[in-house]
Amino acid sequence: MAAQMAVNSGASLWGPLKELWETVDGAVLRRLPESVHLLDLQLKKHKPNFLSLYKNPPKSAEQREKVRKASTEGIAIQGQQGSRLLPEQLLSEAFILSDLFDIGELAALELLLAGEQQQPHFPGLTRGLVAVLLYWDGKLCVANALRTLIQSRHGKTFTLDLSGELVALTTRFTDELMIQGLTKRILTLVSEINVTHEFERLQKERGLGNEKHRKEVSDLIKESRQALADSLFSWTCQSPLSKDDTLALIGHLETVTAQADGSLDSVSLALVMGLLYCLDVRFVEQGTEDREDLIQTLPLLTDRQYVAAVHSRLMDGQPWKLPGLQAVCRLAWALSLRVLSQLPQGCEADEAVADQALLGDVFLFMKEGILGCESLAQEEFYIRRLHSLITDFLALMPMKVKQLRNRADEDARLVHMSLQMDSELPSSLRKDLDHLMVLIGEFYSKDSFGLELGLEFWCHTESLQHTSLHGSYLGMAPQRPPHKQVVLSKFVRQMGDLLPSTLYVSYLRMLKGLSNGPQCAHYAFSLLKTNGATRSDNIQGISGSPVSWERFFHSLMLYHENLWRDFPNPDASQYRHPSPRGITQRELEGLTSFLQLLTTIITWSENARLALCEHPQWTPVVVMLGLLQCSVPPVLKAELLHCLAAFGKSPEVAASLWQSLEYTQILQTVRAPGQRQAAGIEVELNEIESSSEEYPLTRGFCHLISTLVESSLPVNLGAGRRVPGFQPYLSFLRDSVFLPFPTRAYRRPAEKWEVVDGVLEVFHKLLREYKPQPSDFVQELVELQGEQVAAHKPPGHSIMFHLLNDSPMLALCLSLLEEGVRQLDTYGPFPGKKHLESAVLRCLCLLDLALQKEVVFMDLLRESQASMLVSPLEQLLQGVSPQTLRADHIVNIARYLYHSSSNPEAAFQSAKILRRIANYPNIQTRLVGDFTHDQSVSEKLMAGFVECLDSEEAEEGTENGDDSDSQNKVARIRHETQIHMLNLLITSLDLKTPNLALYLLGYEVKKPVSSTNLQDPGVLGCPRSCLHAILSLLQRGTEKRSGPVLTQQAPHLAELCYQVIYQLCACPDTSGPTMRYLRTSQDFLFSHLQHLPFILPSNQIAALSQMSWLMKTAAIELRVTSLNRQRSHTQRLVSLLLDDQPHTQHTADGESGMEEETRSVSGFLHFDTVSKVRRKLLSVLDAIDFSQDMPELLQLDFFERTQIEQVISNCEHINEQGHTVCNVKLLHRVLVAEVNALQGIAAIGQRPLLMEEVNSILQQVVERNRVRQSLSAKRHALRSWRSLVETLLTACPADLIPTDDRQLIIRDLLLDLHEKVLSEEAVGELMPIVAGAVFTLTAHLSQSVLSEQQQGAGLEASSGFASIANSALHLILRKLLDFILSTGGGYQRLRAHLYGSLLYYLQIAQKPEEPDTLQTAGKAMWERLTAPKDGFSKLQRENLAIIESYGKALMEVVCRDACDGHEISRMLALAVLDQILSIDRQNQWLVYVCNSGYLRSLVESLRQDDSALQSLLAPQPPLLKPLYIYESKMALLTRVAKTGQGAVELLRCGLVAQLIECQVFDMIPDSDAHRMMRDPSGFIPSPMDRYRQILLPTLRLFQVILTSTTMNHQQGAAQVLQWLIMHADTIQSLLRCQELSMGALQELSLLTGIISKTALPGALETGGEVNSAVLMEFQGHINRFQRLCLTLLGRLAGSERERLLKKAEIAAPGDSAERRVEMEVAMQQVCANIIEYCQTLLHQSSDQAQFSICLFSPSGSEPAGRDGGRADLSSTLPSMAYSRAPSLGLVLYLLKNSTADFFRFHQSHRQSLGKLQTLDQLPPEELKELCQGLVLGPGGVEKISSVQRSLLAKRRLVQLINNRAKLLSLCSYVIETCLFVLWRHLEYYLLHCTPTDPKDSLMPGASLYRSRLTDDSFGGLQASGGRGISLSRVSRQDLDLLKSDMAAGFGEALQRKLLEVEGLYSQVRSRYTFIQALVRRIRGLLRQPKS
Repeated sequence: MAAQMAVNSGASLWGPLKELWETVDGAVLRRLPESVHLLDLQLKKHKPNFLSLYKNPPKSAEQREKVRKASTEGIAIQGQQGSRLLPEQLLSEAFILSDLFDIGELAALELLLAGEQQQPHFPGLTRGLVAVLLYWDGKLCVANALRTLIQSRHGKTFTLDLSGELVALTTRFTDELMIQGLTKRILTLVSEINVTHEFERLQKERGLGNEKHRKEVSDLIKESRQALADSLFSWTCQSPLSKDDTLALIGHLETVTAQADGSLDSVSLALVMGLLYCLDVRFVEQGTEDREDLIQTLPLLTDRQYVAAVHSRLMDGQPWKLPGLQAVCRLAWALSLRVLSQLPQGCEADEAVADQALLGDVFLFMKEGILGCESLAQEEFYIRRLHSLITDFLALMPMKVKQLRNRADEDARLVHMSLQMDSELPSSLRKDLDHLMVLIGEFYSKDSFGLELGLEFWCHTESLQHTSLHGSYLGMAPQRPPHKQVVLSKFVRQMGDLLPSTLYVSYLRMLKGLSNGPQCAHYAFSLLKTNGATRSDNIQGISGSPVSWERFFHSLMLYHENLWRDFPNPDASQYRHPSPRGITQRELEGLTSFLQLLTTIITWSENARLALCEHPQWTPVVVMLGLLQCSVPPVLKAELLHCLAAFGKSPEVAASLWQSLEYTQILQTVRAPGQRQAAGIEVELNEIESSSEEYPLTRGFCHLISTLVESSLPVNLGAGRRVPGFQPYLSFLRDSVFLPFPTRAYRRPAEKWEVVDGVLEVFHKLLREYKPQPSDFVQELVELQGEQVAAHKPPGHSIMFHLLNDSPMLALCLSLLEEGVRQLDTYGPFPGKKHLESAVLRCLCLLDLALQKEVVFMDLLRESQASMLVSPLEQLLQGVSPQTLRADHIVNIARYLYHSSSNPEAAFQSAKILRRIANYPNIQTRLVGDFTHDQSVSEKLMAGFVECLDSEEAEEGTENGDDSDSQNKVARIRHETQIHMLNLLITSLDLKTPNLALYLLGYEVKKPVSSTNLQDPGVLGCPRSCLHAILSLLQRGTEKRSGPVLTQQAPHLAELCYQVIYQLCACPDTSGPTMRYLRTSQDFLFSHLQHLPFILPSNQIAALSQMSWLMKTAAIELRVTSLNRQRSHTQRLVSLLLDDQPHTQHTADGESGMEEETRSVSGFLHFDTVSKVRRKLLSVLDAIDFSQDMPELLQLDFFERTQIEQVISNCEHINEQGHTVCNVKLLHRVLVAEVNALQGIAAIGQRPLLMEEVNSILQQVVERNRVRQSLSAKRHALRSWRSLVETLLTACPADLIPTDDRQLIIRDLLLDLHEKVLSEEAVGELMPIVAGAVFTLTAHLSQSVLSEQQQGAGLEASSGFASIANSALHLILRKLLDFILSTGGGYQRLRAHLYGSLLYYLQIAQKPEEPDTLQTAGKAMWERLTAPKDGFSKLQRENLAIIESYGKALMEVVCRDACDGHEISRMLALAVLDQILSIDRQNQWLVYVCNSGYLRSLVESLRQDDSALQSLLAPQPPLLKPLYIYESKMALLTRVAKTGQGAVELLRCGLVAQLIECQVFDMIPDSDAHRMMRDPSGFIPSPMDRYRQILLPTLRLFQVILTSTTMNHQQGAAQVLQWLIMHADTIQSLLRCQELSMGALQELSLLTGIISKTALPGALETGGEVNSAVLMEFQGHINRFQRLCLTLLGRLAGSERERLLKKAEIAAPGDSAERRVEMEVAMQQVCANIIEYCQTLLHQSSDQAQFSICLFSPSGSEPAGRDGGRADLSSTLPSMAYSRAPSLGLVLYLLKNSTADFFRFHQSHRQSLGKLQTLDQLPPEELKELCQGLVLGPGGVEKISSVQRSLLAKRRLVQLINNRAKLLSLCSYVIETCLFVLWRHLEYYLLHCTPTDPKDSLMPGASLYRSRLTDDSFGGLQASGGRGISLSRVSRQDLDLLKSDMAAGFGEALQRKLLEVEGLYSQVRSRYTFIQALVRRIRGLLRQPKS
């Protein structure tokens, strides 16, 4: 035993029993699937609990010892390893608990541990108090389970429609219990358990806490007693008890006593009813199919001894404690005996038993003892049994009834005589018939189930036949009513015949009860009608039966006439003394009884109401109003008012009733001129009712007004006599009834609340119907007796005004709310509790309505500019309460949430009000302070909110669900309360902190929110907050396969819960704590995501929204865990969402390891057996249905469609969820008003048709709203899905998803998306989101393939060149193109995404950059041609084939988008065109673009872009869009120009001509001015940069055209030259550029390239006939270009080169190497271009040196060297710089520098190549250094993975190598060209030039002559210093110096190096250069002896 003594922390006396009850409840009441099996298991396990019902485990010394040692040795706890030490305090509490309930010590300890665990659910209680609750809750669970099991049995009274299997199981089980003596055990327990006794025991041991705890404990004890008694009752309903059990039950009932008011308590009632069912044999007469079986089981019929034993026990035993109860049982027994006497085994003692019963005043006890019990009305089978008892007595014992009547007649005579003789009343009077009638009246007047059992007393005789109720069917005679019904109906009629006066009131009361119900009322009306009619014909003189309409109204009129005569002058002082001819007490009783009967009949039957009201002789309304003015007791007046209220239920009557009411001045609204004092009801209230402290009249008046207000409210009430309107009545109710009610005295305390409830009901109805109108705020005047007086406002307006001011009315409402919550906090019963709760509810409704209407009200008030002052209610609610002197009104309202279990409606209104107030941010902060100000209040409020959210009874009803069942209604109200609370949280979370939501969800409101540390409830004293409640709502059922229960049962609630969670995760402040808590304590996301997708056929919209919020939250979680490097969390979610292998679901952490291994082994062996499952992400996508059934167009016959559409759009508004929906109620009002406005006979005839059409319009609009919401939900879901996919691919570490898997996943996603979006039914609204997703996915696919290739994998793979097969890529391309074409003409923005996707896709087939190793010479040309095709070109060809298969359609779409439309689409379409043209070797697209005119259109658009581009050069540009489009266009045109055909086409389209006209090129910004205006972010480029972005593309385009046009080169060059000349000023200023920045060098490299190809002599001749003046001008420009170019060469080759490079390093120290390389390339390029230009000029001038022109002066001196020793000529002599030609030394200097550079570059190239080949062995520092250039930000390199690092390093090395290769080729070209220029000049100077001396005067002329010749032939070259003035001064000395300088400069070392260059580079490149030959010739020239 000791070993077994582990403690169950769930408490064996509570946890398992709770589970048992849930299983029984699930199987029997909720009928869950698979529950029968679970139930079977539970019943087997818990059978001992049922057999020894409520028996506690016994104490034992051994247990006591074990518990005592738990503090030192510890104790084992089930499910936990090792033992746990428990504190002494806990053990001593356990011993107390053990003694208290007499339970085993271990069981007591368990209860305490469970109490500790459950404590957060019971704020404010200690674990001991919670343990007390759990103990009794465990008991209740057993009792409830027992009751439910017994109810599920098969039997004679009712059935629950359960499966046969379940019924068999429960019947078998309960039978066993019964055999073991269940009845006696239940009866013992019912006697033993006693609340008072239990409370005394608990009180002694301090086992009772606050009021709430006391109430909960007493409720649990009472409920468990009740459940036990109900179990026995349910058994007797279904099956009879055995003889012993029946006798035991009778024995128990003998000892039962009544409560203080004489009624039975509900437990005793259940047992009494049980006995009555035991003795019930009437079912024998019913012909049900299982009658025979039931008779066999009934001991009454089968067991002779049973009858005898019961008979003797009931008749011969000692008197019971309640004789009346004994009489009831005897009556039931007598009736059973009467039925049995008709069967063979009957006995004849029934008469005697019945007599005994009547002597025991059986009917009196039934009325007082049984009807007085509250629980009677709550149980249908009690009512049915009592009904059968009463009716059986009347039907089976007619002679007894006759005796009773005779006896009553006898007594009436005796009474009459004694009255005549004024003697004492006889003592022997029996009132049995009186009691019977009153009993019938009382019993049938309450009909809580709408059974209308009283119908059995009415028989429709032929004369009464009423076709609508009981028509004859197809002409057949109606069926004969059953015998019993005939007998009962006879009873009703006969009792009314010759009715003795003593029974008059009782008979009326009986009729009142029997007319309760629509059909009964009709019969009663007819009875009273016929009574009067028949008698008055037969017996002259007496006007009919005493019980007839005729008689009654006749007497009313007589009373009226008599009393009216006595009606005194209102001014007379004796007005208030009743007249001598008043109404006696007995008359009063008779009148009130008849008025009550009348009220009941006309309440139920509208026909009766109208028939009586319109009766010409009786005129009941007039007479009653007359009586009200007479001096009659207030009680009678109250009845008259109630009766009038019943008449007022018909709107037709109500309208006239208002006028009569006003006319009779019941409430004095007009004061007569000479009248001294008030009259009417006000006086009665203040003087008569107040002094008697009873207020029936006031309550009646409130009831009347309330009814009339509902039916109609006439605007012109009282017109002509006073200011018309309802105002006087409202003022009376407010000022005389409502405001003074707290200060009045009340004899009956409950009446106080009845009065206030009645008044508030009127206020509530008035305010509910009030709609603020502009006219309410304008002061209107009415004419009254010739004067203009102010008109009254509508009553609703007046109430609003009082509620929006600090008025007494508002103050009283608020103090009423405070009083209400104070009373509720006592948890005790008090008089008038029901009415107080109702009044409080109406107060809350008033406040809610005021808050709802105040916005419109105040807006209208502002617009009207009226002088009325109001304050917003939400601010008034923050005022100080006069009772508590604290601002606690809102707190009081919120405290009603704490009482949601007892007052669900008040909690609902409270939540609504709080939600409305929560919309105001400024109030939120105050509220948080108010809510947290007082610790105990704060805990209560939190507990209240949590309790509402936790509510288990809440159920999501349908919009128009039936509220007939009050339980359903309450469940719906609880659900709505939860919805309001969640909306309150959602609203508040958007506001600034601190806000209500943070407080309610358990975050810090006094410290920073992010410092919150969320815990499970109870941990570290953390209370249970709304967050815990929301999570527990969502977590229910997540561990089962079916998924979270809430998503199915309450979809909308679940959606809001997920939204709150998402908001908490998305808000930066709350995100950290929330996500930590969800991740660690709850494993929330994983457990919910694994159940995706949620499928709800009934509510697709909610299911989509739930998934949306959940996916958005998951995306945040993935991002956060990735950032924090919590790999395991990320990995788990990623594999859950993306795996296509089936998951092993729900394995605990410990178990998974082994399974993984075995699975991988089996997976390896049986490769194909593992079935694939759909990836979670894809199945979520499947759940989003892309089709949407759209509502059809309206088919209208009467209304105009366009106008209706206009009206519908006017009624649209944006609802809380942000959807645009149409307000259907408003639309209905508008349309109905339109129909009502129609005039004329035709309109009236057509009205039904019109209304039908209105109805169809409304249905259509409802459908439209649904479609909008559905589409919106789909969009939301798709967006969330997309963000989740994008997060998965972007934010999660790349290595979590291997590359090959990643590509397959993207393939699946892309194909599925396209599949759905390209289907016929897909709606266009979802396309943009899909296009966005496609774009992202394609981008990632492209990235993935590229990175895979960079890592060198898959290049050799056979299927394709990546993990993803080529076929899959082709499929994706086809789908993409289909998608592009499917969008048709619209959706241009959407196509932008698709073009982006296409670009990414085409990028896949682009070959990556390869290092230029300079080793190509080894391979022969043939080898290169026959090399196998690589994967790239193969894929490119296949892509092109697919694109071309789409033909013209695709070309048309892309070209159209490129030329026109949205900017981004245009740019991307241009880029797509560019890309396709680049791979289109057949030039099909090019031909199409040219032939279809799109190219010409593009070219011509350049002219239009000019002005937009000019605006871009302003210091603050408007937008950069035009620039980007221009760049895209130029890129495309450049692409076109790369083919000869394209270039020619461009020239033909007039490209250059368009560019010549563009003026933007002449607008060079002033660089200094704009340096100050740099954009600080660096995003917007400076004006100069913007200018370059415009100029450079044009220059590049020219360069490409010049290179591509071979045949028409001259024509192209001439056009470009023309452009140069047209913009000559600009070009020259660029060439003169002072500040050579990187940008400037790029400009120069392009410009010099163009100039070197175009600005040539003879270029102009080809341009056709040009007149000579223009030619001269052009010539000048060209010469200037040449001169500037040479000057530039001087700067770059010499003086400025080093300075520029240094400056670049200083400017950008971070990436100095990078900048330096770029600068070097640009400079080399410029030099190469200029030297090439020189070479071309030399070539063109002549083939022979002697006739060639000279560009350089014959001076061998080099420009200023590196030492800076010699000053630079250009800097010292600026004026000389341009007039003199640069010296030949410059060329030599350039040659030397280039040679030196060449070796430097070559060395660097070799190093980089070496690094690339041994990349794996490089040290990490070098890798980091290499990456630095490609990664932004200082810490960027640290963050990337090693794989990424090596990839980046590789890319950087390839860049470096290719850069160096380019520099090497430039250097080698410069070297070669320099040598040529040098040789040409030296040859001329040293061989052909004749030096001049200044003395020789003839020579100048000769030289000029010669030079002119050259001018003529070469187009004016002397300007550039060819052989002009400067050269004519060449002296012999110059030439000698030149030769010596050259010889010195061009030394051996240089020559060796030059030859080495040729060896190193030129031969390797397989191109033969002339370096060697030129070196040789120059050397020869310099060695020549002087001539």
